[in-house]
Amino acid sequence: MTEFKFIHAADLHLGSPFRGLALKEPDVARRFAEASRAAFSDLVSGAIDEAVDFMVIAGDVYDGDWRDNSIGLYFNRELGRLARAGIDVFLLRGNHDAESVVTRSVSLPQSVRQFSTEAPETFRIERLRVALHGQGFAERAVTENLVIKYPDPVAGWFNIGVLHTGLTGRPPHDTYAPCSKGHLGARGYEYWALGHVHEFELVGTEPYIVFPGNLQGRSIREQGAKGAVLVSVADNLVIDLERLIVDQARWIEVKLEARDLDSEGAVLRAAEEALQPLRADAEERLMAVRFAITGETPLHRQLVGRREQLADEVQAAAHRVHGDIWLEKLEIRTRAPVRRQVPAAAAPAADLAALLEDAAKGADLRDRAAEFLAEVKLRMPGTIPADEQAIEADLDVLIAEARDLLLLRTAGPA
Repeated sequence: MTEFKFIHAADLHLGSPFRGLALKEPDVARRFAEASRAAFSDLVSGAIDEAVDFMVIAGDVYDGDWRDNSIGLYFNRELGRLARAGIDVFLLRGNHDAESVVTRSVSLPQSVRQFSTEAPETFRIERLRVALHGQGFAERAVTENLVIKYPDPVAGWFNIGVLHTGLTGRPPHDTYAPCSKGHLGARGYEYWALGHVHEFELVGTEPYIVFPGNLQGRSIREQGAKGAVLVSVADNLVIDLERLIVDQARWIEVKLEARDLDSEGAVLRAAEEALQPLRADAEERLMAVRFAITGETPLHRQLVGRREQLADEVQAAAHRVHGDIWLEKLEIRTRAPVRRQVPAAAAPAADLAALLEDAAKGADLRDRAAEFLAEVKLRMPGTIPADEQAIEADLDVLIAEARDLLLLRTAGPA
């Protein structure tokens, strides 16, 4: 009986700058920026401890072209650890590290095989009777279905298809190398090692079609545990698939409903209680929290007006829970109760509120705000990661906050 184990990883994004962090402490921001490397080092250590037979990396080893050779030298060093342990590595290029994107290079160990970007290529591991088939990206945007040209399976062997793809669509990821689950199944392989989608997903089990997700979340849009998968095979059948969690920094959004809270103190006590469950997840890793206060509450104007102080208080509460839980952003998503009857003395403020409400819904204000934000983005020195959604995605939130601040300053005490 032939038995073996391999690790399937993807989307390492080594060199990802983590520029989207809104952290005050430079040292913490630096630690987040180093998280991707630390996650891969842990994965290499895990591969050696598990004595796996080989590793597959299905694209996006790098986040883009290198500023210098340090990231390539780091990757080479970690691959050297695998080589000395007798673990071969099979990798292909994705959209972030396509042949046309990454122009620098560092020679890799002979134990590393890289799939061609010109046509599908097959690598064989004779002792295990394993055949790996794959094609990397020559250009960043690959719009054709690469799978239809993948070779037939090697009869009697365990066949692995390696592909960087969005399948038929996995928003917000671009649909590169588009194909369907049916296209993959039709090749007759036993396992498909996919990359590109940053969430773990078991697409199918006949055959196994797997997105392992990325090794390290890079923004609030990539929440939860991250890592790779350990695949165990016996007699050409997958008998076990286990997630290996290696992320060093984790992102999470916490929401607090303020409807039944009657004071700022009550809000802060509830905030600390809402953060308590994060203690177990934090362990030895960093935690970046986006904290959102929601709901209809008479405290709305007070919360909006004291946002900065509230953010400091929520950060202090987070540190009481765990020393490495950091507030990435505080969002006030509350709204004031609707006033059914407006006293005559309050009419001017009510009129202003109605005017601002109408203005916020108007296309003209949105267009002007979008133009202003576009200009701001041009002046920002590379602070928005390429794969982050545009600032314009938060346009409604920004307009609502501006309206609330204006009302707060013109209406006097609540």
